[in-house]
Amino acid sequence: MRLDKKAYWVGFNLVKGIGAVRLKQILDFFGSLEVAWNSPIDGFISAGLPQKAIENLQKVRSQVDLDVIMGNIEKKKIKVLTWEDADYPRRLKEINQAPPVLFINGSINVEDDWAVAVVGTRRVTPYGRQIAVEIARFLAENGVTVVSGLARGVDAIAHQSSLQAGGRTIAVLGNGVDITYPPEHAKLAKEIISQGALVSDYPIGTPPDGVNFPPRNRIISGLSLATVVVEAGERSGALITAEFAVEQGREVFAVPGSILTPQSEGTNKLIEQGARPLLKMKEIIEVLKLEQIPEKQTTRKINPINPSEKRLLDFLSHEPVHVDELSNLAGLPISEVSATLTMMELKGLVSQVGGMNYVAAREAKGYYFTK
Repeated sequence: MRLDKKAYWVGFNLVKGIGAVRLKQILDFFGSLEVAWNSPIDGFISAGLPQKAIENLQKVRSQVDLDVIMGNIEKKKIKVLTWEDADYPRRLKEINQAPPVLFINGSINVEDDWAVAVVGTRRVTPYGRQIAVEIARFLAENGVTVVSGLARGVDAIAHQSSLQAGGRTIAVLGNGVDITYPPEHAKLAKEIISQGALVSDYPIGTPPDGVNFPPRNRIISGLSLATVVVEAGERSGALITAEFAVEQGREVFAVPGSILTPQSEGTNKLIEQGARPLLKMKEIIEVLKLEQIPEKQTTRKINPINPSEKRLLDFLSHEPVHVDELSNLAGLPISEVSATLTMMELKGLVSQVGGMNYVAAREAKGYYFTK
């Protein structure tokens, strides 16, 4: 029986030394991962892969049974998303070197396009706890999905508060989505699955490891319009998430704190470097232009994205494009382009910036300079 093509994505995801860049290299050379997986090693030499990666690939191909792995994934009700899937998270796909494979325990829905990361220290103060609760509740009440990392402290508080307010939340893990870490968050993880998702680019069965957590932070920021750092010491992992957000062109908010509190050293430093100080909850909605989220979510559900909209999005970015140029690029009549853009504005997919020029709607674009 022929394997699902996603099996080959999962297979290459098991190979140490083959990430986003090298996987694209393999795709460009072989045309498909199925062809690549079944090709002799000489082909990978010709494709330009380094010797160590080729050795790792040989080892994985000789040891794993993709059929068994895919059966285990299905048994655990885990969804696999790849670059090729239409429902791969749109914002995450925009980042440099987006993860080729995502494992999802739960669901990522269209409304998760409007997401904000809430992160911070594990050693949260009473002040930080109160702020994290209020931010997450405020976001949930305004239809914004809360993204965090399921860690102790600010992360767990953000997830819990979003759920309690009836909102959606996504936890990005530094281990397989079939493993809960820390173990005391097992109940919270189940609740997240029912109102959101556990997400990881690590294969199922991957145990938690300190080296896994910093890289996963790029997914937390990549899924989000902005990152809010509640409290963070000078060496907090939350600062890594903020750095990724900056690299990805996303907004960064930092909650000001006491100069006497170690947990505020990182957030105060972020503000000094140019992050936006969060002084009022409503600033998140105002800066990101999220006031009409419920209406946009309803419109998208009633009228899901169609082929014409998808085609126009292929030619739109944060740089303005005139409607006439869009018509030429997409090969669509000007009347169809105009009508399609009107509906896309209602869905929050594009914005008109004057003079019949349009940009892809990135409800936020951060201008934050680091030293």
